[in-house]
Amino acid sequence: MTRKKNSNNRWVAKVKTDSTHPPPGLFTKDAATVARVLASRRVSPKGPQSGMRMLNYFINRAGRGLSASRRAELERAKSLLSKRIRVSRTSGKRRRRVR
Repeated sequence: MTRKKNSNNRWVAKVKTDSTHPPPGLFTKDAATVARVLASRRVSPKGPQSGMRMLNYFINRAGRGLSASRRAELERAKSLLSKRIRVSRTSGKRRRRVR
């Protein structure tokens, strides 16, 4: 028996997010722009981690529809954004000097 894949039963089609607000056409831009915009508080009020989740969600949602070059550019954006997250985590944990 072969199962017919019903597009109406995809859970991802029902997902609605209100935590991040990317501008239209953001994911068609270069990696540096995508990473910078997704890390901003205006787009991701809960921090750059929300932007990373949104980027992962977009890549996973696009699936096979992404060209190899577009996927590579978005993967570069992911690495830039993860570096930015790493730097912000380490800079926030600096010790205060005791006088």
